[in-house]
Amino acid sequence: MSIMDRYIARQVISGALLVVAVLATLGGLFMFIEQQDDIGVGSYNTRDALEFALMNLPAQTYQLLPVSVLIGAMLGLGALARGSELTVFRSAGVSVWRIAASASIAGILLLLLGVALGEFVGPPLQRLAAQQKAMAKSATASLAGNGGAWVRDGNLILNVERHANSLGGMLVFEITPQQRLAAVGRAASVNAGDSAAHGWQLSGYDETRFDGETIAASRVASRRLNSGLSGDFLALAATDPGRLTTAELRELAVEQRANGIDSRDIQFAFWSRVARVIAIPLAVLLAIPFMFGSMRGAGAGAKSALGLLMGVVLFLVQDVVESGALVFKLNPVLLAWCPVVAMALVAVVLIARTNRH
Repeated sequence: MSIMDRYIARQVISGALLVVAVLATLGGLFMFIEQQDDIGVGSYNTRDALEFALMNLPAQTYQLLPVSVLIGAMLGLGALARGSELTVFRSAGVSVWRIAASASIAGILLLLLGVALGEFVGPPLQRLAAQQKAMAKSATASLAGNGGAWVRDGNLILNVERHANSLGGMLVFEITPQQRLAAVGRAASVNAGDSAAHGWQLSGYDETRFDGETIAASRVASRRLNSGLSGDFLALAATDPGRLTTAELRELAVEQRANGIDSRDIQFAFWSRVARVIAIPLAVLLAIPFMFGSMRGAGAGAKSALGLLMGVVLFLVQDVVESGALVFKLNPVLLAWCPVVAMALVAVVLIARTNRH
């Protein structure tokens, strides 16, 4: 690695980390403000809300990393352009492609940061934050574990089965004051739309009740379950693709296909995560052509505004693509890569055009 490579990479990384710090601070502040409505529910207090926001920061930073890198690269390279250092490189015979290769080193290092945040730090902390919040809001909860959401609420022990993107069925165990099993039931689905104060609507409920030496089985279309649990606790059983790692998404997609379940949304989430990581070094390349044109002498504010605008466009395109994949049942692999491929093409075309001039 030459001195030029280290110098350009350092400028890009320092600019990107500065933007990451600013956006993470703003995102954490907004998330903390959103928690104010939940403060006071159960034992959930201001400290819990602050911890919830902090533990969600790595996942939020990962989501914003391509945009942060784009803005940071424009700021870092913009500082070199304003100091005429890029002009000196060009006068010395260094091509724009060579400068892009130096900047790509920073992109690869930032890609590794994205992998660390998105695969090893963000999802576990995000799930832990959701669990702690749910337990704090559900003051009566006394039991939790793997295999869905487990909780003891008075004389009831509940287990919500884990499904993708939604709540699954629920097992209900009723315990007598003598700690004996009085009844066991299973609901096909749970409506978590009502508040905890009004209970939960169980659909397709089968129950077996034990009364002395007799056993009675019954089935009802729906049953109202009175419980002090919050929706946050039962939502722990829903598998949110945003809280899963790439490996977990792949395993879930394989499991759904094996069971004949439509896995289009999980496949899209899987390939979107892969494409999001690849977009990080491409964001660095996309910033380079603007440093040699009319934006060369522009200030940091103008470059930040341009980078933010391009980032917003990228996010809007991703949202439209995601909606098309889920609503119109289009190919999830193709659509997940569309924004990234478009970014790569634009970056290559603009760099080639800049290099010719």
